[in-house]
Amino acid sequence: MRIGLGVGGKTIERARGYVQAAHDEGFHAAWFNNIFGLDAITACAVTGAEIPIHVGSLVTPMQPRHPQAMAQQAVTAYDACDGRFILGIGLSHKLVIEDMLGMSYTKTATYAREYLSVLMPLLDEGKVSFSGEFFTVNISQDRPRDGRPTVLIAALGPKMLEIAGSLADGTATWMTGPRTLAEHTVPALATAAAAAGRPAPRIASALPVCVTNNGDAARELAAKQFEHYGYLPSYRAMLDREGAAGPADVAIVGDEDAVAAGLRTVKDAGVTDFVAGVFGDEEEQKRTRTLLRELIDQLA
Repeated sequence: MRIGLGVGGKTIERARGYVQAAHDEGFHAAWFNNIFGLDAITACAVTGAEIPIHVGSLVTPMQPRHPQAMAQQAVTAYDACDGRFILGIGLSHKLVIEDMLGMSYTKTATYAREYLSVLMPLLDEGKVSFSGEFFTVNISQDRPRDGRPTVLIAALGPKMLEIAGSLADGTATWMTGPRTLAEHTVPALATAAAAAGRPAPRIASALPVCVTNNGDAARELAAKQFEHYGYLPSYRAMLDREGAAGPADVAIVGDEDAVAAGLRTVKDAGVTDFVAGVFGDEEEQKRTRTLLRELIDQLA
């Protein structure tokens, strides 16, 4: 299991510093979220062009970008990063797409299937001819280098996991606990990939992590810091599957031994890439990163 860090920053300068630190500390990848600050793919292209580390978007919403525009931006970032860019995309949430942006959030599974039916041929071959309910696209575009970025789609429910396994390279999850990964996510994804004749899928799992001597306090902090994720329907469904009352219950929290055991459980579930959402006070974050560095070779 490869270990990476969730990174961010309100400016590219700060983001560059976080990515440089991830590289210097030996982490496999730096992953940018795409919420209401920096554009994740652009941040990946800028930082990954300068720093020799894998960089990924976790995740860029699909609806605001036509799949041709997404493909164009993705191959540009892939070229800028010398082939080390990972494209993570997702459907976001009704709250964002419909309520904030005024776009449709209906038939999301159909939309995602059609989106990938346009995006993947453009990335694979530089051309596509597709006609569906949401997209009718006939276009060719240049690819600046051979190959393409790995494409992960945020897939939680059964329909999206089938789509991710049959059309993309894998999935990226958040707020999905190890039991749900092992019993639901990984088997469904693997079955869909095998049925489509695709390689074994890549599973990137992102979870909050804190090495601490005060687990109760850390979970209380996680409950506050990540509270809103517990109300979004797609994450709520995964928490319910796990038997978790809220985000704090899937956070990996405790001393070094407890957190190491938690990460081994995630690996045993079938996860290929772990994305650490490091939280806590300054000393706890330092301890967490130290432990994660020590586990890079052990969990590889």
